[in-house]
Amino acid sequence: MADLRVQVGRTTLKNPVIAAPGEHLIDAAGIRSAILAGAGAVVGKSINESQVAKSQLRRAEYVALGPDWTEVPWGPSAPAGTTVLSRSGLPPMEFDAWLAQAMAMDMFARGHDCLFVPSIILAAEEPALDMARRIEAAGLRVLEFNIGTPYASEAAKGAVSTVLSPERVGALTRMMTEALGIPVWIKITGQSERVPDLAAAAFANGAESVIMAGRALGMLPDLETQAPLLSTSGGIGGSWNLPLTCHWLANSRAVLGADRDLIGINGATNGQDVARMMLAGASAVGMASEVMLRGWQVLSQAVTDLDAYCEAKSQSARDLVGRAADARKRFADVPELHERWRDYIPAPLASE
Repeated sequence: MADLRVQVGRTTLKNPVIAAPGEHLIDAAGIRSAILAGAGAVVGKSINESQVAKSQLRRAEYVALGPDWTEVPWGPSAPAGTTVLSRSGLPPMEFDAWLAQAMAMDMFARGHDCLFVPSIILAAEEPALDMARRIEAAGLRVLEFNIGTPYASEAAKGAVSTVLSPERVGALTRMMTEALGIPVWIKITGQSERVPDLAAAAFANGAESVIMAGRALGMLPDLETQAPLLSTSGGIGGSWNLPLTCHWLANSRAVLGADRDLIGINGATNGQDVARMMLAGASAVGMASEVMLRGWQVLSQAVTDLDAYCEAKSQSARDLVGRAADARKRFADVPELHERWRDYIPAPLASE
């Protein structure tokens, strides 16, 4: 087997495949399943103090969309390239119960050489900081602080936050890192042209990793009803987003340098995609929608496929990080190709 160990800040993962948060990682049974599937880390579904954010789970709905944007059956039989559109919600339990479960899941994860990561999503600062302190006091090893959810504009006021200002990202990151001794991973939005600036602000204020770039907000009209699918805009993700995530990873690596540990998310559906995000600059890669759609074996197979890829290349997982990003050229730096563009346009229509 290849050496799949990777480093994310001070934290070593046995492999770079992360079970990223979603509704499948609310209950203990789901978290245990992700751990048993062999993920290097498992991030529990984010929580906060907002009761309206919890109530949104009772309004949550999901649809799988095929390549022609029509609904396909949910499950492993869905075609390759399926897109997931959803209205999401936060865990329904109160924080004390959530924390007790997180402690139990951390203990279970330790027994399987896996990192369990609790996640807080921002509603208001003081409650988030209080929860973070209690998470550290409970012995949990890393905190994900999610300030990049796509849902803020669609959710009830005060439920969740999408932070678009680097200055605000920096202030929120500093709030956490100055209060905690455990590593803090900051999750940022991809709904910005300033993703590298958001990441730079997080790192400058003590983040050990930045997770980029979470699902986008999208809306799809239904041709039959002529209304929006799921009645609203929702979080959307799929394999089509892989090049966009890789672009932000590479751009951020170019700005930040090679010594900053990034986690890629949104677009990886298999082990080859994990390798692609790592080549673009990710030290580890989160998978969520594909796992919800097809089951826990997605994680196991991703680890197996990544191992096979690294073995075939005679490389470790760490060797992959940033190789494509560092080889990337600007348009102005590639050689001229004499009228190559003519090979890619359709033939003219014949005149009558």
